[in-house]
Amino acid sequence: MTKCYHCSEPVPTGLDLHTTIDNIEQPMCCLGCQAVSQAIVDANLISYYKFRSEPGEKQTVLVPDQLQQFLAYDLAEVQKDFVHNSDSKQTTSLFIDGITCAACAWLIEHKLKTLSGVISIQVNSTTQRALVSWNEQTVKLSEILNQISAIGYQAAPYQVDEQEKLSKANSKKFLLRLGLAGFATMQVMMFALALYSGYFTDLELEYRDYFRWVSLIFAAPVVFYSAQPFYFSAIRGLLSKSLNMDLSVSIAIAGAYIASCIATINGDGEVYFESVTMFTFFLLLGRYFEQAAKQKASINASNLHKLVPLTASIVTNNNVTQIAAKQLRIDDVILVKPGEMIAADGLIIDGNSSINEAMLTGEHLPLPKGINEQVYAGTINVDQAIKIKVNALGQDQLVAEIIRLQEVATNAKPKIAILAERAASYFTGVILIIAALTYVVWQFVSPEDAFWVTLSVLVATCPCALALATPTAITCATSLFTRMGIITRKSGVFEKMPQIDHVVFDKTGTLTCGRFNICDVQCYADLTADQVLSLASALEQASSHPIAYAFKTIQPMGDVTNIHNHIGHGIAATWRGKMVKLGKAEFVDCNINQQQENEQHMQILYLCVEQKLQAKICIEDSIRSDAQDTVHALKNANIDISIASGDSSNHVCYIATKLNINQLHSGLSPAEKLSYVQQLQQTKQVAMFGDGINDAPVLAGSNLSVAMGSGSALAKNSADLILLGDKLSRFSDAISIAKKTDNIIKQNLFWALGYNVLIIPLAVTGHVLPYIAALGMSFSSIIVVSNSLRLLKIKP
Repeated sequence: MTKCYHCSEPVPTGLDLHTTIDNIEQPMCCLGCQAVSQAIVDANLISYYKFRSEPGEKQTVLVPDQLQQFLAYDLAEVQKDFVHNSDSKQTTSLFIDGITCAACAWLIEHKLKTLSGVISIQVNSTTQRALVSWNEQTVKLSEILNQISAIGYQAAPYQVDEQEKLSKANSKKFLLRLGLAGFATMQVMMFALALYSGYFTDLELEYRDYFRWVSLIFAAPVVFYSAQPFYFSAIRGLLSKSLNMDLSVSIAIAGAYIASCIATINGDGEVYFESVTMFTFFLLLGRYFEQAAKQKASINASNLHKLVPLTASIVTNNNVTQIAAKQLRIDDVILVKPGEMIAADGLIIDGNSSINEAMLTGEHLPLPKGINEQVYAGTINVDQAIKIKVNALGQDQLVAEIIRLQEVATNAKPKIAILAERAASYFTGVILIIAALTYVVWQFVSPEDAFWVTLSVLVATCPCALALATPTAITCATSLFTRMGIITRKSGVFEKMPQIDHVVFDKTGTLTCGRFNICDVQCYADLTADQVLSLASALEQASSHPIAYAFKTIQPMGDVTNIHNHIGHGIAATWRGKMVKLGKAEFVDCNINQQQENEQHMQILYLCVEQKLQAKICIEDSIRSDAQDTVHALKNANIDISIASGDSSNHVCYIATKLNINQLHSGLSPAEKLSYVQQLQQTKQVAMFGDGINDAPVLAGSNLSVAMGSGSALAKNSADLILLGDKLSRFSDAISIAKKTDNIIKQNLFWALGYNVLIIPLAVTGHVLPYIAALGMSFSSIIVVSNSLRLLKIKP
């Protein structure tokens, strides 16, 4: 019996349906399965068949022809790799081919917003990517892709390898257009020099006409092939009832060529073939450098996916087998040897080692990890072999969450970017009006010059640089933040950060490490220090208190039963038939001298067995190693600092003294913290630094919220800015970078507006030749992009 390659159902006798997969004819049981399998092949998703664990669903219904090319993306098995599911909504990042400017992004956004079931759509014209959220019960991903295709763009889920192939193919195509325009320009200029010489010497009419006809032929490929991107962009803008910045360029190129052709055919009038080819060449040259700069600015997000290994060593019945990482399932156990990358997020269930998490946090020092500690895909195991139980795959892994958050940050448009886009759209309309008036006036002043002067106005004033001024800088800054282990979650971060003049720190987990460590053990009776710690570890095993973390790596002692946790006081249990207590002095009740508790920076635990004091254990939450430098850097930036903590102990005062912070408030409830921040906001721009979860109210109420985010808390966090890893100093670095970003945006806008203000009068009065106008416009865009790329040179 022959089985369908797609769904494994029997193929009816006599039915001859096949799909070529990996150069092999595979049998299909129906037209539906054949259509779907062909769609998967056409979408270059045949790896689905290589790594799938279950057959696909039988496809009994055929879809319209125009949807078949996208149907593969509706399959749950395929969506696993690029769709994130959360709260009955699906989110993915799309790569969209054909975006040339901010108007294209506007068109796509507005087209999809009319589609029922699409929750949100954010398009970034700089990275040519879109972040789309939808409800699959109302609309399918294939319908969304089809709608984008219907307006002239090609979209597909963002897959790094495929995007790189497409990017290289587009670069080759762009270089061909550019090379053709450059070659034609050189040839046409040779004939143009002969024509120009006719102004000074008598040129016979047949030679003049010959040079014109040859110039027409050489200019034709430039106009009809090289300049195509400008036409398509302008047409899409008109179809969306908006004025595109390429509209004026398209009118200039087409108008100049048509007018020159008429003059050549009639044998009378001026020709502009050299201007057409030359400014098309310069425009394409500027777009080429701009495209290269965009790719450089967005390369970091791509690299994160590349760091996740393609294979994993799975452990089954004590046997280790090498499999594709895509075949892993939740609760699988994988073995990671020293020097290997971790293939999936999970918990260590066997072994202790150090993990290099530099690709996530930007910190190159390995972190010690033990049993039941979380590790992440793409990080490197350094010391010893460990076994990991997988608890997250695909789009649920931390690396995918970071990339998704980076997408949100780069797609979110600051107010200044929105204003710039609107200005560019209105500016195009104003330029068309100015060009029309220029032509009318020059018809009276000098009719023979009217056309090329109008041409110069259209080309010189294209507002490309204005539209690029903000998004290129934001993309570069976000890319730099990612390299540093800083995640921006919301729009406006780069606008808010330069304005901050007061930072409020929570204590635990921000200024301190948030993890208690044992710093001293004093024994008073029969037990040794090792026995004391082993017994305490056994008592703390059932506790979820932060203090219990200090005993996590210590081997617990056996024979401990009847454990009872007395919240806020301590733990009681039975050990070898004896009553044992661990906790505060008043809880263990062993006639302890209270003066021993004067260490204000430590937590003191007492261990008693049968009301006999055995030991004192000193535990401390140490100050972060770079907290002092961070406070110093913020003060040097003229930013005030205060502490608002829920801790009512002397530890808050100790921290403030050590870090030289004069304003401190301890024992505050979440509501009191919020009230304190609101009081400061009457005269200050306040940034609140918290742990991101229990400080949610005050984080939401501050001008800028910052959190130290562990991987597990990343998705729950509501902060504007999240610092991965343990380096507090990244925050002061982030403020410095945000200020530089703000300055670069202002420089870009100043240059873009200044150039247009300067060039318009010169072009209108006839002082700018068309090819000089094209060169100036391209040069202006390159300056803006290059200025933004300076951010990537900053060393974190």
